[in-house]
Amino acid sequence: MPLYEVETDAHIIITWAGSEDSARGVVQEAYPSDTVLRLTKRPRDTWVISKGALGIGGKVDVCNVARDCLSKAAGDKVHAIRLYMHETGSDLECARKVVESNMVMGW
Repeated sequence: MPLYEVETDAHIIITWAGSEDSARGVVQEAYPSDTVLRLTKRPRDTWVISKGALGIGGKVDVCNVARDCLSKAAGDKVHAIRLYMHETGSDLECARKVVESNMVMGW
C-alpha cells in the first residue's frame, strides 16, 4: 500500500492508503475541519525526518535529554523547555522543537 504525505492548513499527516481518494478520506475522517493543501504519494514505503532539519543534530542524544526533562517537569512543556535549555545550552527555538517532538512521540 502506498504511503502518502498530506499537508493541511493545520497538520502534516503521513498515512498508508490505497489511493489519493482514500488518503483524503483518512484526513477528512480524522480532521474534518482541515483543508487539504497538498497531497503527495511518497516514492517509498518509509518516512524519514532528518534531525539536522529539525535543528537537533549533534553527539548528545537529544531525545533522551528531552524525555528526561519532560519527566522532571511532569509533562509541563514550558518547564521542560526551560530545563532542556539549561541542560544543553540550546536556544529557545531548538529546545522547543526537541521537547515538542518528544511529546508527540509519547515520552
